[in-house]
Amino acid sequence: ILKTLNSWFWWENIWMPINCTWADFVDREGLVFPKPHELYATIPYAFVLLIIRFFSERYVAIPLAKALGIKNVRRVKPQPNPVLESYFRECSRHPSQSEIQGLAKKCNCTVHLVEKWFRRRRNLEIPTVLRKFQEAFWRFSFYLTSSIVGFIFLYDKPWFYDIWQTWVGYPFQTLLPSQYWYYMVEIAFYWSLLFTLGIDNRRKASDFLAHVVHHLAAIGLMSGSWCGNYVRLGTLVIFVHDTADFWLEAAKMFNYAHWEKTCNVLFVIFSITFFITRIILFPLWILRATLYQPTYYSTTPVIAYFLFNGMLLILQGLHLYWGYLIFKILKRFVFLK
Repeated sequence: ILKTLNSWFWWENIWMPINCTWADFVDREGLVFPKPHELYATIPYAFVLLIIRFFSERYVAIPLAKALGIKNVRRVKPQPNPVLESYFRECSRHPSQSEIQGLAKKCNCTVHLVEKWFRRRRNLEIPTVLRKFQEAFWRFSFYLTSSIVGFIFLYDKPWFYDIWQTWVGYPFQTLLPSQYWYYMVEIAFYWSLLFTLGIDNRRKASDFLAHVVHHLAAIGLMSGSWCGNYVRLGTLVIFVHDTADFWLEAAKMFNYAHWEKTCNVLFVIFSITFFITRIILFPLWILRATLYQPTYYSTTPVIAYFLFNGMLLILQGLHLYWGYLIFKILKRFVFLK
């Protein structure tokens, strides 16, 4: 069964234009192609990023947080109590008054002590401001670095200025070392976020699920574009997304530090960047290149054309939804102060 599924997955008609086979994607003089097995390297790269994250959060984020006036609040742990712990995990974090009275009798203690135990236990579940700052700092550092490096990798490439160049010579476009590292590190970053979802700042169940779906979709989209050698377009998609994200993370950091004016300015910059890159550039630049331009190079679109464009259109739907939420915040900020 696995062998059959594997042969279906790598069927040429899914990935590449008609009359092309995987044999055509063998490296030869002057041409280097992305290889699917190279994606395995993103897993160890993800652990390297986790090590970098640990040291940057510990030795850069914490001193920076202290300099901005953020204190490390230590939460008081409740006394170990197997009965209350079991009830907290399996039944309710907010027991009613009658339930508290029943638990007090069961544990042979006062109602006041049970209430205090649950209050302290709930507080342990809430991430401290310092912990939130550390996570925002790591994301800010990565997105800022990725944006700067992405611009350095792309600014001298013809397809950065003329989107038609993404399809010239396709699929026989050589893989550049800069493109290799750009892809590997980006995919590794989303793997690392996936690995730490359970220990990062606790989120509601719906938010947690949304993060899982988002990270898996990002990994799937980048990995698929790697296998089909849509690397030129892929790097542009990555760059368009990262350039707005570091402004948001910076705004979060100053929000945690209660630098209200700085936070507001950064959020406005983020909003402007978001609308330019994701509401204007993404559909008029990227989607135009993926939906419209391929029809000039092939009269028979491959299955990947519909798969990738379907995912990119879903992504644009998310952009419009997030843009609506951002607009609501800006409206409240401007008119209601």
